[in-house]
Amino acid sequence: MIVPPELFSLAVPLFLFLTLSGALVLVVLSTKRPREIPLLFAGGLILLSLVVVLVLPIEIHPIGAIAIAMLGVALAAVGGNPVTRLVLEVATHGRVPEGDNGGIMLRPPAVPGIVPDDAPAREVLRGGTTIGYLERLAVALGIVVGFPEAIAVVVAIKGIGRFSELAAAEARERFIIGTFASLLWACLAAGVVRLAIW
Repeated sequence: MIVPPELFSLAVPLFLFLTLSGALVLVVLSTKRPREIPLLFAGGLILLSLVVVLVLPIEIHPIGAIAIAMLGVALAAVGGNPVTRLVLEVATHGRVPEGDNGGIMLRPPAVPGIVPDDAPAREVLRGGTTIGYLERLAVALGIVVGFPEAIAVVVAIKGIGRFSELAAAEARERFIIGTFASLLWACLAAGVVRLAIW
């Protein structure tokens, strides 16, 4: 059976819209407490969408392209939060306690006569959640409009802004792992959009 071209040109954009919508729903449901299964399904839906746009020739109507672009950018920005938190939890095995302001709690190293053993912990890398949303939004928009150099700009700004807080190994590890997980998610979601609408 041969599929008429008109039906095919409607089916692929609809498929993309539904898969990206499904992935967005799954990540929103995992925002409060990241869960592996929904996030794995969401990642699978993004990869499936990526394969479809790589394999099938599609031409999307401008209104459909706008809808898919908005959905993909929202998925990139919102979905990176639970994914990054889950990746950090797996990487650190829960050894580093989180602070009230989105950072991590670190005790300064004890120095005899200068820093006591029971010195209070301080929160470093504060505001990481908000910074993550903004970084993924900037990266996704950059990729969708054809400016992938935005990734380098975001990483440079983030690195300069966090430089003074990266003295502790725990902070460096969290910064690197979190940034990679966040950017990888944003790039995949935005890549689907870029390949589908341009």
